[in-house]
Amino acid sequence: MPDAYLDALRLLARRELSEAQVRQRLTRKGHSADVIDAAIVRLREERALDDSRVADAIARAGISHRRYGKLRIRMEIQRTGISTDIARRAIDAAFDGIDDDDLIEQALRKRLRGRDTIADDREFARLHRYLLRQGFDPDRIVKLLSSRRSRTMR
Repeated sequence: MPDAYLDALRLLARRELSEAQVRQRLTRKGHSADVIDAAIVRLREERALDDSRVADAIARAGISHRRYGKLRIRMEIQRTGISTDIARRAIDAAFDGIDDDDLIEQALRKRLRGRDTIADDREFARLHRYLLRQGFDPDRIVKLLSSRRSRTMR
């Protein structure tokens, strides 16, 4: 039977994974819990496995590539099995110096494709749902969308 440590290294060579993800994949490969625990300890000691590093990478990618809000990024991090505390620290560090309102504005501008105003209530609702799925704060979304309503909608 292949060594759990070597299997874990092969998994980590492809992409960053959280401890929970490595455990899950090694279990699927048929390794016993004791062998997995020993491999995890060794990987942590060698810094090949680090949940904080994985959380930081997810947070940075969520902001720079996908333009997600804090709520969506927290969900993405926690989906990997990383603790809430580590997720919160990674999000705070990633969003340090970033204006949340500016991030929402960028996402909205992309959806409006050069227009400045929202045409009707249907578009308002569609944009609201989109921005919620992107993980932005509901109060900030409503405030921004309301400021973009066309004069005829008010």
